[in-house]
Amino acid sequence: MAFFTDDYRALFFRLQSRRGPQKAICAVAASMLTAIYHILKDGSEHHDLGAAYFDRRPVELKVNRHIASLKKLGYSVQLQPITEAAA
Repeated sequence: MAFFTDDYRALFFRLQSRRGPQKAICAVAASMLTAIYHILKDGSEHHDLGAAYFDRRPVELKVNRHIASLKKLGYSVQLQPITEAAA
């Protein structure tokens, strides 16, 4: 069974860009151990969320995350919705 699926790979690359490779490895290992624990405890199956899982999150969550990042960099943000938004 190939347990290192696309969702763990996506988690690694997402965390690696922010925290570095060593912390990303530890975070992915912790996620895998948590999944293994629940599989063994409940007898449930592992469900791969897919690499695009976090891309399908609500737009408002993405916007808030980007605004917080810009504020950390010292920018003030004022949003104005446009009619043809990029998806």
